[in-house]
Amino acid sequence: MAGRYQTAFKLYPYKKVAAQASGKIVRHPVVIVGGGPVGMTLALDLCQRGTPVLVLDDHDGVGLGSRAICFARRTLEIADRLGFGAALLDKGVRWEVGKVFYGADKVFEFNLSPEAGFKAPAFINLQQPYFEKFAVEQIRKEQAEGAPIEIRGCNEVVSVEDRGDYVRLCVDTPDGEYELEADWLIACDGARSPVREMLGLSFDGRVFEDNFLIADVMMKADFPPERWFWFEPAFEGAGQSALLHKQPDDIWRIDFQLGWDIDRKAELEPAKIRARVDAMLGPDAQYDLEWTSIYTFQCRRMEKFRHGSVLFAGDSAHQVSPFGARGANSGVQDAENLAWKLDLVVKGLAPQSLLDSYGEEREHGADENILNSTRATDFLTPKSDMSKIFRNAVLELAGKYAFARTMVNSGRLSVPCVYDGLSLNGDDELEGPHISRVGASCPDAPYDGAFLLDAFNGDFTLLAINAEVPELVEVDGICVNSIRIEKPDDALAVRYLGSQKSAVYLIRPDQHICARWPVYNEAKVRAALNHACGRE
Repeated sequence: MAGRYQTAFKLYPYKKVAAQASGKIVRHPVVIVGGGPVGMTLALDLCQRGTPVLVLDDHDGVGLGSRAICFARRTLEIADRLGFGAALLDKGVRWEVGKVFYGADKVFEFNLSPEAGFKAPAFINLQQPYFEKFAVEQIRKEQAEGAPIEIRGCNEVVSVEDRGDYVRLCVDTPDGEYELEADWLIACDGARSPVREMLGLSFDGRVFEDNFLIADVMMKADFPPERWFWFEPAFEGAGQSALLHKQPDDIWRIDFQLGWDIDRKAELEPAKIRARVDAMLGPDAQYDLEWTSIYTFQCRRMEKFRHGSVLFAGDSAHQVSPFGARGANSGVQDAENLAWKLDLVVKGLAPQSLLDSYGEEREHGADENILNSTRATDFLTPKSDMSKIFRNAVLELAGKYAFARTMVNSGRLSVPCVYDGLSLNGDDELEGPHISRVGASCPDAPYDGAFLLDAFNGDFTLLAINAEVPELVEVDGICVNSIRIEKPDDALAVRYLGSQKSAVYLIRPDQHICARWPVYNEAKVRAALNHACGRE
């Protein structure tokens, strides 16, 4: 077997395992194919819950290149719960402000986090290899403490056979092929998913007729850590749009819109790339080209994310344009949504039908991301003369009038999906704040000298504000922890009480709200928990 790309970090070197020598086919509860951000996040979440998991990756580490760089607050909160959030924040470049330019003129700027009282910033910029590296380092810590997780590098899945209640895989290695089985197979193997192809499943949607050049540039510069986006840039050779982001290690990410009918090989010539960068930064700019690539916008997804014992997450299930940072962020949310459900199913605490709700909720999330991504792409690349006239008129108005700024779309930036009206939702008997409605993810807030989300431990939780609840509730083998708050901080009161005097929230392990009431009622809590676990 031959690697398809060069690695930035070798994190899981190949080692021959006993099953290869014995020829015995071993059954694993959960096998994850693909060791990217989604696969490693899912594996880490499962092993921390005590569910054995095996990760297979066709390389021995993380590929070169920045790729996904913008990690949103919700992703940082998930990483923090799993133990590697601090590493991301320490390395990443924090940013809240974005600026939009039309030609040479700044049209307006925005602040993604105008309110205080959140532990995580709105976004950090961090090259994808670092995200994966820090996740694997946390996995190694868990392994050292006995967590049931294994990573096998240079293990390429070459065939998949769905046998109904389990899956048979053939895996190629430097020592030849061997077979193994999985009760549950999770495909996190990217937009070109070999697992999806092996099972003959479709991946449908829209390919946009445009190409974008990525240039990672190493340089010392005085630009602030902000997102700068240009429509119709004044510098030569930039095309219809350009984007600038600061990354760690003095690396700057630059995107140029190239158009559809291009010679990809010619556009990747260093001299041609340098001409574009020089026009943007000035002829005297001193820099080195670290990594370059060309990508085409695609917005598509599988019709269903669950196919019996095989589930798909991340880019293997859905793909969106990179403007808006919805790819990796939505994939990490896939992982968090699936982990607690699969854990309950493997332990026999919930029926297999609970996994259908993973498909329902994350297909809903993918549709939302595709809609936003498609709208952004249509605004970035008008498809007719009239569309372009309209787009440019909006940009002209946005420089003077606030109402027009909401119409400017340089990529609606990633926010967590709200599962409004979906099947696992329970009661919403509290006339409380919209931000913390049933189906939403819990907004963070200051609490007890730290932050509220720090108090959640990955289990079901009762959050009681100015209300009495038991310290611990057990419902047919599932424990529900309690957090009781009196005299909440102003930000917490605004986000969870609103005009109400008291509130009780039942919060899922993935920190989405599944029910809320003004006061505690044991029967209602039990019913809501059973409903959230697919047990009624």
